[in-house]
Amino acid sequence: MTDCGRSYIELLQQEVNKNYRLLDVGKEEESPPPCKALPLLCSIPQRLVISPGLGGTPVTPQLTESLRKILFGGTFHVFSYEWRKSFFKFREPNSDFSYALEADQGGARAIQMVVQARIIKHLLFGQQGASNRQTLHSLREVGQTDQERALAAALSDSLWLAGQEATATVTLVTENYCITPHLDYKFDNFTEKLQLFTFTREEDVRKFLLDHIQSFTEEGSHGIILFLYSLICSRTVDRLRGDLDSSTAHLLHLSLGNFVCHQALLNLLLNGRASPYVFNGTLFFGEDGRPLEHPQQGVLSRSDVGYLYWSREKMDRGRLPQVGSMLKTPRFPVWVCCINGSHSVLFSLNRSLLSDWRMEHQFQLFYYNGQNSQRTTARLSVDTHSHHWEAPCKDPDRDPEKRLPSLEMTIRTKWDGAVVNWNGTPPFY
Repeated sequence: MTDCGRSYIELLQQEVNKNYRLLDVGKEEESPPPCKALPLLCSIPQRLVISPGLGGTPVTPQLTESLRKILFGGTFHVFSYEWRKSFFKFREPNSDFSYALEADQGGARAIQMVVQARIIKHLLFGQQGASNRQTLHSLREVGQTDQERALAAALSDSLWLAGQEATATVTLVTENYCITPHLDYKFDNFTEKLQLFTFTREEDVRKFLLDHIQSFTEEGSHGIILFLYSLICSRTVDRLRGDLDSSTAHLLHLSLGNFVCHQALLNLLLNGRASPYVFNGTLFFGEDGRPLEHPQQGVLSRSDVGYLYWSREKMDRGRLPQVGSMLKTPRFPVWVCCINGSHSVLFSLNRSLLSDWRMEHQFQLFYYNGQNSQRTTARLSVDTHSHHWEAPCKDPDRDPEKRLPSLEMTIRTKWDGAVVNWNGTPPFY
């Protein structure tokens, strides 16, 4: 190891010891499980650390600072233990949920569920010769190899879109670093050891991810953060600054003591551009009809997987954002749902649902909320033409939007007035 490396480690250990129980937001953090070296940071297992001989480009001090600023708004914030322990973990292969990721309850959950939507897209519709109609049974026949291939495809999809379908960057962790700590930057023994691999062909990105899939799927890998860094480097910090505006200056924001995703980050994952808004096109005028000082850029292109949004709190306050058709009507019938602040996935087995209006009269949707407590994939029968909603309400004083489950209200944002039969599954409220 170089003298610079030794010096850095000594300084790092001193800083860790000094700040062992301090959070960047000034509160004590719940102590993580014991770790023999660097107890707060818990270094990545050696088997997941790549050799410098693999190639790539080492991270620079300027890039480490830029990553912090575009994520948190400053260089003193670091990812919490909850973020660092998050990775992409599938449920049991060849089971009812072999297609499904285990999703955390914290800030990383939104990223996991967007990747989950892309995994479902690839498993159902990504194979050559796949028919328009699939069966749920096909999702139960997914083995470990299929899981890894679908995950590599899902990750590469977002990275390639972020790189404007011309380039993509994957970040991994190497054993060497030589970035001297300074007063204007809070180090984490992770970001400072990144190695960047850039590709100009989509198939090369997917193959490289598959070859190093354990760096995203094993405990201790910091897999979610690695993917997030890859996404930012693929888009580039300069492009991201151009995507964002005064309403959203960075990709994460602090909520209830933890960093969670801005809408801009979800849009970056979905369609490759970090727009803070969910409407179609560009907004030039405000609600008062006056020209905006700076036009607001919404979603400019149709995405492969869609996005639906519902919030009882915002509905009650009359502030429910109107998601545009670019997100509501994706190329494949798979949607990420943000329901009362929690993310989940809704999907159809019939690709024609989005291309043949006759299919929208009566159809089935399937729902996965990412939690281990869900024992079976929920099957919902949706009827858009029976007009059941016009029947008299037994409680006329009760608002129907408060009477129906939030998932049903979410479905209605896409299919207005739809009636949902839960087929024996207890409704998700």
